[in-house]
Amino acid sequence: MKKIKLIATGGTISGRGIHRLDLKDYQSGFYTGDDLLREIPEIREIADIDVEQMTNVGSSNISPAHWLDLKNRIERLFNEEDYDGVVITHGTSTLEETAYFLHLTVHSHKPVVLVGSQRPFSAIGSDAPFNLINAVRVASEPASIGKGVLVVLNDEINCAREATKANTYRVEAFQSGQLGLLGYVDPDRKVQFYRSPSRKHTVHSQFSKLSISAFPKVAILYSHAGADQDLIQYIIRSGRYQGIVLAGTGGGHCTSEEKAGLIEAVERDIHVVRSSRVGNGRVVMLNRESWQSCITADNLLPHKARILLMLSLLVTQERAAIQQIFDEY
Repeated sequence: MKKIKLIATGGTISGRGIHRLDLKDYQSGFYTGDDLLREIPEIREIADIDVEQMTNVGSSNISPAHWLDLKNRIERLFNEEDYDGVVITHGTSTLEETAYFLHLTVHSHKPVVLVGSQRPFSAIGSDAPFNLINAVRVASEPASIGKGVLVVLNDEINCAREATKANTYRVEAFQSGQLGLLGYVDPDRKVQFYRSPSRKHTVHSQFSKLSISAFPKVAILYSHAGADQDLIQYIIRSGRYQGIVLAGTGGGHCTSEEKAGLIEAVERDIHVVRSSRVGNGRVVMLNRESWQSCITADNLLPHKARILLMLSLLVTQERAAIQQIFDEY
């Protein structure tokens, strides 16, 4: 049996409702990781597993400080305590952000799997038990080695880079857009992979070798019809921000007023990344001279582009070097 550590952080997967039909007013992070294992004894038939409770909150309250705690703990588990894999229970609201940060920073080939649920553990028809069982199966699977951080819900295996929550309540919420899933956990209990991540991650990521204690401040600006530059001017005047990610319309566009503000931000040494609010497709470099000073996010979603920019600013302040990072990651 593989030796697996379950790190519990809370979320809907450990939530308890007022009654068994409560799918919306439940308390996230009520049950502990030990409670989950006690109620799903079948997991111990899959792996030699033990639990560590890191926190017990809804994932809206997960912060970059938690990311660092998870990264450091995972690396100790792999390097000093000889675990074969790690499963992290997590609320689904920000699960994809935690997963992507770990995908970029954990220095190990070993499997790290994030799992959540769309229905609280206490609900009739909760997806929590089988999601957790499948996450442990994936973490125990030799074929998961070297694939970076994985997201497992609804019998589906997603890469942390592409995984995103695409529905507020449906159990099939997590998707990887037009790039598709990595694989499935099927009823015969087999873990089947059909593709592997192609962008840099984990041991191949320069960020996995960094000693990180704090992050530069990066804002996300969501463009919309008629948007002005008031928020951009606040960011500039505050003097606290090193970066802005534009969640632009279409191919990373914005209003003329926003554009003027973003160009001013660049002139004030604030790095600007153009991404799209669309959800699929690349943002490409435009030949217009006014946009040449901005970085393009490729097909990263705005909140993931923010994470990559935060990490990039820890190693360089050069626009061309940051663009190269976005091209490779």
